[in-house]
Amino acid sequence: MDLRFTSEENAFREEVRNFLKEKMPEDIRKRMVDGESMDKDDIVLWTRILAEKGWAVPHWPVEYGGTGWGPMQQYIFLEETQKWPAPQPLAFGVNMVGPVIYTFGNEAQKKKYLPRIVDLTDWWCQGFSEPGSGSDLASLKTRAVKEGDHYIVNGQKTWTTLAQHADWIFCLVRTHPDAKKQEGISFLLIDMKTPGIEVRPIVTMDGGREINEVFLTDVKVPAENLVGEENKGWDYAKFLLGNERTNIARIGISKQRVARIRELAGLEMAGGKPLIEDQRFLEKLASIEIDLKALELTQLRVVAADAKRGKSGKPDPASSILKIKGSEIQQATTQLLMEVMGPYAMPYQPHNDDRWNEPPIGPDYAAFAAPTYFNTRKVSIYGGSNEIQKNIIAKAVLGF
Repeated sequence: MDLRFTSEENAFREEVRNFLKEKMPEDIRKRMVDGESMDKDDIVLWTRILAEKGWAVPHWPVEYGGTGWGPMQQYIFLEETQKWPAPQPLAFGVNMVGPVIYTFGNEAQKKKYLPRIVDLTDWWCQGFSEPGSGSDLASLKTRAVKEGDHYIVNGQKTWTTLAQHADWIFCLVRTHPDAKKQEGISFLLIDMKTPGIEVRPIVTMDGGREINEVFLTDVKVPAENLVGEENKGWDYAKFLLGNERTNIARIGISKQRVARIRELAGLEMAGGKPLIEDQRFLEKLASIEIDLKALELTQLRVVAADAKRGKSGKPDPASSILKIKGSEIQQATTQLLMEVMGPYAMPYQPHNDDRWNEPPIGPDYAAFAAPTYFNTRKVSIYGGSNEIQKNIIAKAVLGF
């Protein structure tokens, strides 16, 4: 299999790079390079810049706002935007519920929801995990009982990322309590302004509010908000998670972080010389770079295979391999960045935090090393824990 890029693909890469240079707001890029979390306004602004170009949802079908790019162009675009780095489009709409709606939804749902995902008019969040139902998602207990032309939903969702901003939530709910657990689940779209919904923050150790609990008490949801068939939600969830795991590889993000590590290790001193000249440090960095190159080649093989066979509508079980190794490399890069910062990584001094009125301790670029490190611990858990991914590989890839 020839994994070299063609002249057309290299020209496309240059087009993407030039677009990023011209259109990416420099203040947002600087905060991205420093490792600072983007706020809602940053993500909305960048999404609308992409939407104006026609690049907000490049992997979607053309009729719903997509670009018509092949898998290799999509891969190049994703890698370049991550390496720049640019804010990534809101995954809950673009990569998760959007593809579910245009694949399994009816025409009215496509017309209503898809354009508002493209330009981020609607902010979506994901209602999957529950207390006691994380990796074993099929054990979820949130109930939806149909009464006339509505469902009445009761239950609790947790680890709901950015729910405080959300206009809509897509939920897995149990509609057939007596069926086998995977067969009694449905996929509902719920307006977050509906009475009976309460969002409570789960404050993280750095004081951030990224994740939430969502409580649903007698929430009245129109039956027209059911996606696909009742009790078929597990099939749609597997489709969604297959897309999520592929993107979790985040090769471009890891490449950008490796470049940043090299840059900062040239500034930090250890034993009277730049850290980048330390042999043990270089061995650690080289080990990560080798793993990253192997992951990149693996993803290119998957992309090339997708391009050859076309879209089947089914998630490639190889996405589990990308998810496992991609998350491990992301964690390794943030750990090495912590080592570069040394004791300067200990104080957390966000630039926009008015609780801190003392002079900075150490360089500005050290401020977000520890929060990034701790936050990245989650990537081996969400999207299906790495342990669960190994079971998928054993069954679907190795045939055990």
